[in-house]
Amino acid sequence: MGRAQATEGGSRSAVPAAVCFVYLTTASRTVAKIIFLNRYFHPDLSATSQMLSDLAFALAEGRKEVRVVTSRQRYEDPRARLPAYERIRGVEVHRVWTTRFGRMSLAGRVLDYASYYVSAFVVLLRLTRRGDVIVAKTDPPLISVVAWWVARLRGARLVNWLQDVFPEVAIALGVVRRRALVRPLVALRNGSLRGADMNVVLGERMRQTIVSLGAMPQRIAVIHNWADGALIRPVPQEENPLRRAWGLDGKFVVGYSGNLGRVHEFGTIVGAMERLRSDDGIVFVFIGGGSGRPGLERAASAAGLRNVAFFPYQERARLSESLSVPDLHVVSLLPQVEGLVVPSKVYGIVAAGRPFAFIGDPDGEVGRLVSRCRCGFTVVVGDADELVRRLLELKADPRLGTEMGANGRRCLDSELDRVYGVGRWGVVLERLCDTRPAAIDKVDKADV
Repeated sequence: MGRAQATEGGSRSAVPAAVCFVYLTTASRTVAKIIFLNRYFHPDLSATSQMLSDLAFALAEGRKEVRVVTSRQRYEDPRARLPAYERIRGVEVHRVWTTRFGRMSLAGRVLDYASYYVSAFVVLLRLTRRGDVIVAKTDPPLISVVAWWVARLRGARLVNWLQDVFPEVAIALGVVRRRALVRPLVALRNGSLRGADMNVVLGERMRQTIVSLGAMPQRIAVIHNWADGALIRPVPQEENPLRRAWGLDGKFVVGYSGNLGRVHEFGTIVGAMERLRSDDGIVFVFIGGGSGRPGLERAASAAGLRNVAFFPYQERARLSESLSVPDLHVVSLLPQVEGLVVPSKVYGIVAAGRPFAFIGDPDGEVGRLVSRCRCGFTVVVGDADELVRRLLELKADPRLGTEMGANGRRCLDSELDRVYGVGRWGVVLERLCDTRPAAIDKVDKADV
């Protein structure tokens, strides 16, 4: 089992081995392939890519035959031309042709999606055999429908790995104003949920959502996203080369790391930056990208804010340093998308031993995590004054932030580490690879 626990750098997790990689004890029993479907995969740095890469590499190390059908693009570089085929750490990677318009225009994004649907369908149909397991993520939206069709044609098993619920997210954000326009898509998507052998969701509220859409409760497993606690470790501020390189020594840094998307709320953060514009000891740092970043940069520039800095995504090997830069992280989620999306950035934050402020619903998935792990605090959307008050408390008494960060790291080590998530996935996939009908009737909560 130790081999499966090793990270790229060869380090090991401290999580008890009895919990880790359950599937390895029975890996030799089956020969079915596991085929993942997602637009991004290693070496891409997006959150969905990193989760998928962790799982695929661990399964391959556990002697599973793993294939990935992905695109040749990177999340931040639609013009990238990754190899059409390669084998990485035992995983066969099939990168299909797509258009390359990127995420900045809706029309271009739709064309990128459509071309991936067609190309992925052709390749998936060629790769899949009876008894194989297809795992469809949710980038692009509705790819589960393509996977469902192939599974039915080939006699394969289907697992939907829901990182979000579309088109409900678009409806909640007002992007789609008339539900009638998406009813055919909803009907197809609901068919893929009902037709799946298992639907894996990120939290209890998402479980409730897809039950309401017709998925069978006994074929739903809650498996939270994770962080690699062996790869991401707390880095003391005085030893962090990124703080020095970015000129942040001696500052209280409020950070946002990862995707700045439409489901996130930034008005509260901007309000806090405006209120603290005269405090030279506080800097707001944004590390990452996404559709919301240009608007946030414009808002900061229009307000004449000098207490804000923007940096690109950092390589995975530097995540310990980049996630340890802030004294306080900020995570935000619009309340209307609770049950549809769960921000995965929180797991890296707690791995780095840093506290975070959650701007959103206190009774949402992240709000509950904050309360359970005591790793930060929650602020309702729009209450910039409360955000300012709480971060000034942490600035005045660094021990508060240190305690919250340590609480978060303990929570990661006990339940949120990569090995727990991959081990739970192993239970689900091993039962699906077992062709006996009784094996997939139900996955007990105790298992996942």
